[in-house]
Amino acid sequence: MATILKEPSRTFNEYLLIPGYSNAEARPENVSLRTPVVKFKKGEEPALSMNIPLTSAVMQAVSDDGMAVALAKEGGISFIFGSQSIESQAAMVRRAKNHKAGFIPSDSNLRPDQTLQDVLDLKKLKGHSTIAITEDGTAEGKLCGIVTSKDYRISRMSMDTPISEFMTPFDKMFYGREGITLSEANDIIWDNKINQLPIVDDNQRLTAFVFRKDYDSHKEHPDELLDEDKRFIVGAGINTRDYEERIPALLDAGVDIMTIDSSEGYSEWQARTIKWVRDNYGDTVKIGAGNVVDAEGFNFLAECGADFIKIGIGGGSICITREQKGIGRGQASAVIEVAQARDEYYKKTGVYIPICSDGGIVYDYHMTLALAMGADFIMLGRYFARFDESPSEKLMVNGTFVKEYWGEGSARARNWQRYDLGGDAKLKFEEGVDSYVPYAGSLHDGVQMSLNKVKSTMCNCGVTTIADLHKNAKLTLVSATSIVEGGAHDVMLRGTTPVR
Repeated sequence: MATILKEPSRTFNEYLLIPGYSNAEARPENVSLRTPVVKFKKGEEPALSMNIPLTSAVMQAVSDDGMAVALAKEGGISFIFGSQSIESQAAMVRRAKNHKAGFIPSDSNLRPDQTLQDVLDLKKLKGHSTIAITEDGTAEGKLCGIVTSKDYRISRMSMDTPISEFMTPFDKMFYGREGITLSEANDIIWDNKINQLPIVDDNQRLTAFVFRKDYDSHKEHPDELLDEDKRFIVGAGINTRDYEERIPALLDAGVDIMTIDSSEGYSEWQARTIKWVRDNYGDTVKIGAGNVVDAEGFNFLAECGADFIKIGIGGGSICITREQKGIGRGQASAVIEVAQARDEYYKKTGVYIPICSDGGIVYDYHMTLALAMGADFIMLGRYFARFDESPSEKLMVNGTFVKEYWGEGSARARNWQRYDLGGDAKLKFEEGVDSYVPYAGSLHDGVQMSLNKVKSTMCNCGVTTIADLHKNAKLTLVSATSIVEGGAHDVMLRGTTPVR
């Protein structure tokens, strides 16, 4: 007969953390939220870690290149949605990777013989006020000068004025030689009160720019997640159908990490996908897999070679998989069992495989609960969809600002690949809804508020790292009555009826 689990399927709402001893060092400013993203051997450091334990979901309404930049600035990773053409997704990855770097290739270039009108047209097209003037008008040509908004006055100049007459010529510019460090370049910028510094080689050919605004941005976002070339870390979702074409395109665009986007990861299709990656790229390409909800699913994907494993089926706010198919598991129960399997696998093999809790987060404190139960990081959809930086539309509905939010299993997204069972290439029925979420302003403000709560709770538990939270957290189940007690009760809130 069927295997029937004795324990009920539990959600985060059914648990609370018990405070632990907090010494004088257990203060929010001492808390580190750094966490591993990919597997590593005992005694070694992971090839990729995050500075905060948050990733954005592989969804059309959540993760595009704008979200990738915004979340990387905070220290997390966005997985750009894969339910689009390979070319479109690769372009998003490329834009995010090129958005900011210590040394930025010039993408606004003209020749000295071109005119002020060309400058204005290029500025309108690119949105950049700094234009490199090279002999041949290319990004790698011999640098002749530079044009910024300080070099011309539209009201007093003819549109056909040659650039050579008003540009700042090379012999009057500050510049850096190829090989200069980013720190040295920033020193030149600050010492000379300039906004940009072109970098040239020994033949005076332009190689890159360093901008003051990037230095300022870094100071405002001390946790930003960068690669060795000072570019943002960017993730992307893939499916188990076109991975042989999609993965090479994403790698060429500069993607740092990928994850298989699937509603159910305990499958031959994921095994085939991971095997293809390992056969063609070895361990150099980092790829997560999932989703699973028990130890069997975890061990299967671990043996397949996944770099991290996602947990969760049916717990997302727009997901109706459980309602449609009667399959899934409460997110708390799933995370607890998979975390135990992860720890047992580590003891047995010496390989630590990070796990990601995907879905089921309703309140900020659920993030801390997920981490306390063993998750290394969290994937969020609804949470990030609310912010300015998500790609969905901001609308006014019934006098309230909202943002559109739809599931990948909805008719709107039509992401049949996420629910692929190897049959016909079409979506047979919906497993997600089309909805609105309350608008929540800027991502930076929202994330910092949420993480301040996480840090504060960790201090109440007497820990200052996620690893210590895994080891020392103490959790208790709560009754229905105590859930009511946890909110405002037996008082009259201003402007409302009594709360019982």
